[in-house]
Amino acid sequence: MTRTDWFGDLPACWTRAIVGYYFDVGLGKMLNAAKKDEGGVPAPYLAAGSIQPEHLALDDPKTMSFTSDELTRYDLRKDDIVVVEGGAGYGRSHLLTADMPGWGYQNHVARIRRAGAVRPGYLLYCLKACLASGYIEANNRTATLPSLSRDVLRALPIPIPSSDEQLAIADFLDWETARIDTLIEEQQRLIDLLRERRQSAITNYVAGGFHSDLRDTGSQWYPRLPGAWSLGRVKSFTIRVTDGAHISPETENGVYDFVSTRDVKAGVIDYAGSLKTSPESYGYMVRTGCRPERGDVLFSKDGTVGETAIVREAREFVVASSLVIISPDQARLVPEFLTYALSSKAAREQATSMMRGAGLPRISVANLARLEVPLPPVDEQRRIVALLDTQTSEIDALIAETATFIELARERRSALITAAVTGQIDVRAEVA
Repeated sequence: MTRTDWFGDLPACWTRAIVGYYFDVGLGKMLNAAKKDEGGVPAPYLAAGSIQPEHLALDDPKTMSFTSDELTRYDLRKDDIVVVEGGAGYGRSHLLTADMPGWGYQNHVARIRRAGAVRPGYLLYCLKACLASGYIEANNRTATLPSLSRDVLRALPIPIPSSDEQLAIADFLDWETARIDTLIEEQQRLIDLLRERRQSAITNYVAGGFHSDLRDTGSQWYPRLPGAWSLGRVKSFTIRVTDGAHISPETENGVYDFVSTRDVKAGVIDYAGSLKTSPESYGYMVRTGCRPERGDVLFSKDGTVGETAIVREAREFVVASSLVIISPDQARLVPEFLTYALSSKAAREQATSMMRGAGLPRISVANLARLEVPLPPVDEQRRIVALLDTQTSEIDALIAETATFIELARERRSALITAAVTGQIDVRAEVA
C-alpha cells in the first residue's frame, strides 16, 4: 500500500488529522515477573490477550506489582480505547464502557485517551476500519513479532467530520453492528446445534441405539449393545497401533511428505501443507514403522486429540509422533466404522479420562489401544457407515452454508463501518 492514508477522498466538509492530534497514546507497564517493586502491590492488569475482537476477556485476570503512582499512571477509565500493540491480534481495539478501578495495563497494550474534540466512540470505528483496510499491516516494520508501535498508532490518519456527525456515525454503527452481531450469534448457535446433531447421530448408530434387542454388557461406556455385537478394545480388532517418528525430520532436500497433527482435519490429510523430509530420513522412518498403509486410520494423540483420517491411497509418506497409526483387521473391522466409533461421545469421554499433560493434552498409544469400541458384524458396519455418510454429509453441508452466511455478515459489518467513517454513506438521516 503506497497511500499515505487508508480512506481516500472524503466529503468536502470533512478534514484529516492523525490520532495523536486529538488523543494521548501510552503503552502500559513492562511485564517483569522477576522484578519486585518497592511499595508495589499485586493488581490485575489488562493484557493483549484480554482484548478480543468484540469484547474483553476478564474472567481469569493475571496480576503484577504496581506502585500507587503506577496505578495512577496506568489507570483505565470509561471512554478509553485499548489497542493490542504486539503479537497475535495486534491492532484489535476496544472502547471501555466503565472505569476499571484498581486495574493497570501491560506494555503490549496501548491506551488511547481523549485530549481533543474527536469522540472516542467514533475513533473506535476508525481504528477498526483502518485495521480492516490493511493499512496497519502495511505499516508494520517489525520483521519478527508483528506490532503496532506507539509512534505508528499516534501517526495513524483519521477522517474528521463535525462533532455532531461523529456522534451520528457512532450511534448508527453501534445499532447496526449490534444487529449484525446478534444475527451472527444466532447462526453460530445453529452451527453448534448442527454439530451436536451430528455427534448424536454418530453416537447413536455406533452404539446400536436403533436396535430393540439390546443386552447388558457391564461396560461403563457402552452399557447396552445389540445381542449380535461384540465389545472389545481397539487393540483386539487391529493389526498394529503405533505412533509416528520421535525424531525431527531432515527437511533439507525434502521430498517425502511428513504428516503431523496439524495436517489432519475433518477427516482429510493435507499432504500439500505438510513438511517434506529427505530420502535418508524417510528411509529411516519407514524402517522404524512410521509409514502408514492404505486403509490405515490416523488418530491425533497430541493437542487436538481425536482427529481422525483414513489413508485412502497407496502413498509414500511418514507421520510424526503426534499421530497414531491404527491398522484395522479389515476382515473384522471396517476402517470407516472405526473412525466413526473413535469420534463417538463414548470414545471421546474415554480418551478424555485418559489424557495427560496440563499444557498440551495427549493420550498415550497404550491408552488409545485400550479404548473400548463396539463391533457389529462387518455387513452391518458397512450399512451403518453408509447411513452415517449420508447424514453427516447433509449436516456438514448445512454447517458450511451457515459458516458462509456468517462470513458474509462479517464482511458486511466491516464494509458498513468503513463506509460510515469515510463519508461514503450519510448516516444522519438514519439516526434522526
